[in-house]
Amino acid sequence: MESSKRRAPAAKPVTHKGIRYEQLRAARSRGFGQSGGVIAAVDEASGQELWTLQLYTTQYDPHEETDAQEVYIEELRIDKKSETLIARDERGRTFIVNLKDRTVTEKH
Repeated sequence: MESSKRRAPAAKPVTHKGIRYEQLRAARSRGFGQSGGVIAAVDEASGQELWTLQLYTTQYDPHEETDAQEVYIEELRIDKKSETLIARDERGRTFIVNLKDRTVTEKH
């Protein structure tokens, strides 16, 4: 029997200046209000998580299964020129994270 649960896309982690940026798995179990749209910064040398950041908020329909409504990050990349992390989600939205102050803006 096949599971009705949807698999989260596996956005490939990216590394910049010794820090790995990756989609945080099971963010809801870590206290976030959603599982998708959360990234973690991890020190490459030690493996220690430095910080986490929610990039966007998912609005849920209470009449639908929550798992089916999650919106995950599909792609992560670094723009070295602007020192930003660029994340694209399943809906095609692009979010830009300023790596210096961790502010997030949606690119329109």
